[in-house]
Amino acid sequence: MGKIKELELSLANKIAAGEVVERPASVVKELLENAIDAQATQIDITIKESGIQSIRVVDNGTGIEEEDIDKAFGRHATSKINNDYDLFHIRTLGFRGEALASISSVSRVTMKTCTDGMLGHEVQVENGEIIKRQPAKAKKGTDILVKDLFYNTPARLKYVKSLYTELGKITDIVNRMAMSHPNISFNLVSDDKNVLSTNGSGKTNEVMAEIYGMKIAKDLVEIKGETDDYVMNGFVCKPEHTRSNRHYISIFINGRYIKNFVLNKAIIEGYHTLLPIGRYPIAYINIEMDPILVDVNVHPTKLEVRLSKEQLLYDLINNKIKEAFRGLSLIPDTSLDQHKPKKSQKEIFEQQKLDFEARKKQEPINPLPQMNEDTVVPSNDIDKLTENDTKQKSSNNVGSQQWQFKNKKDHHSVIQEDVATHIEHDDMHANEVHTEIEKEMNHESNDVIENEPFIDSADRIANSNDIDVQEAKSDTPRVPYMEVVGQVHGTYIIAQNDTGMFMIDQHAAQERIKYEFFKEKIGEVTNETQSLLLPLTFNFSRDEHMIIEKYLHPLEEAGIFLETIGHHDYMVSEYPVWLPHVDAEEIIKDMIDYVLKHEKVDIKKLREDAAIMMSCKKSIKANHYLRNHEMSHLIDELRETTDPFTCPHGRPIIIELTTYELEKLFKRVM
Repeated sequence: MGKIKELELSLANKIAAGEVVERPASVVKELLENAIDAQATQIDITIKESGIQSIRVVDNGTGIEEEDIDKAFGRHATSKINNDYDLFHIRTLGFRGEALASISSVSRVTMKTCTDGMLGHEVQVENGEIIKRQPAKAKKGTDILVKDLFYNTPARLKYVKSLYTELGKITDIVNRMAMSHPNISFNLVSDDKNVLSTNGSGKTNEVMAEIYGMKIAKDLVEIKGETDDYVMNGFVCKPEHTRSNRHYISIFINGRYIKNFVLNKAIIEGYHTLLPIGRYPIAYINIEMDPILVDVNVHPTKLEVRLSKEQLLYDLINNKIKEAFRGLSLIPDTSLDQHKPKKSQKEIFEQQKLDFEARKKQEPINPLPQMNEDTVVPSNDIDKLTENDTKQKSSNNVGSQQWQFKNKKDHHSVIQEDVATHIEHDDMHANEVHTEIEKEMNHESNDVIENEPFIDSADRIANSNDIDVQEAKSDTPRVPYMEVVGQVHGTYIIAQNDTGMFMIDQHAAQERIKYEFFKEKIGEVTNETQSLLLPLTFNFSRDEHMIIEKYLHPLEEAGIFLETIGHHDYMVSEYPVWLPHVDAEEIIKDMIDYVLKHEKVDIKKLREDAAIMMSCKKSIKANHYLRNHEMSHLIDELRETTDPFTCPHGRPIIIELTTYELEKLFKRVM
């Protein structure tokens, strides 16, 4: 007698459900995809006990015809594909026809549906079989109630996490669906508490404001780009807002949320040195492409996809993010008041120019008393000013008088228009504003645990129509002009202008300056080299020797010229003139160690790491006192860099404290 037999339908459905329905969030995802495919413009989700007790999804889509209801709960029954061609040109979110069959096999399902807004139908399904059907009053669309999830599979029920965790997973699914379909109004209610509500206006940044809060939404930067194969658009948040994991990176292909390591890497690389080590951005990327270039049928939950021409898409995302930040001022705003109306940065800079020039004609600007020059430790690390500049600056008795606007036209960097909400602020409303500020701060400090999104809507905006998209402008400097006032603990430079007070980390500032200098020089390895009187020698093991021999030529492209001197030893008798003599041996050894560790030569990575290492070692340190003209010169050099807002490790260089915030701290404004 044979041993192989066909499984019962109910058992086969439960096995299939194990792939499709992993947790309550899986049910919500499948039902939402069906509603979106049915062209719904309004979707209401109501859950009890994080979906374990019940999940209800109501949409106003096309509904299901009466003769199709039985088939809808059968396995591999779908209206979305008919042949092989359709399978490789999928434009819908669902297509396998397994969702309702899998869900109904592990829960009790009641469905009401109507296609014309007049005559509806209701069915009850249990253990994968329809047990009751009847006519019903129903609006056009579909209303599905899923109760007692996993009631007949207790083994799976015990793997469900805490109610809070499951609620977070469900909220995450709805959040991403809302971002990818901003034209649909989503409402999520959990245990009679509203968690998410979007207006379906079609504006993704308004949806993100509802999800992440107004503070994040105001700092979103729009990106757009296209190639012959891809059309990409999205929003990336300024680097001052970061998270501890990649979960806040949302990537969509043809409206489908996907996970892709290469595209995640493209987004992070787009930020480059703007992100601190171990921190990740908040980003939304939507990609439209020919379905033939993507295979979505490679994962049971359809989260992972295969892409054709993946490198082209990587370059597109990477380059557009870099271009977006290249034209913006990224000085962190420390102001607690997010509702106070602000002038645009262009207006501020023009006004401060007029004010300072007028003030300088009337009377000198007197800074705070500085240390006597005899007691100031001279800086050996800051590049020396030219003799003429030094004489000109030292001729002024007041250190701050050398700050001028004379070079404003020479700067080609740009800054974004301010995206204030333009809500009128009055001192008589200060208490109300302060209350809103506290809510905003509490919201930011109560980040949910890893892999879970915000689920508290207390600080979300009631009307987000005032959110503007940040755009780069080309007629104002990215770093505002400022005069040096003094120095704190030999570490932080204090400067001012009409907008407020600035603190500059002198070490981080010079790190950025030297990093960009060294990075450019490392790319010019064909330039002049200097010969050493005593060559540097390096000793390696046999295994290391074999790896190095394989990569001798790529190392030369990075500026490392190794010569074999017998056995497993090498010497370096010359290196580029820009390489610091004091640290040359250590830098070369570190670059070789990278090759030994990774067994490859990534020229870009080698140059990057070497530039970061040299910039850190050669920059002034904390507790190093500077003269006023040295601090002014440092700020001038910083202003000329490509990214003057973070050091190569992603730490901020400049912090601004606005005049309004100073007045609030001293209770001049209540």
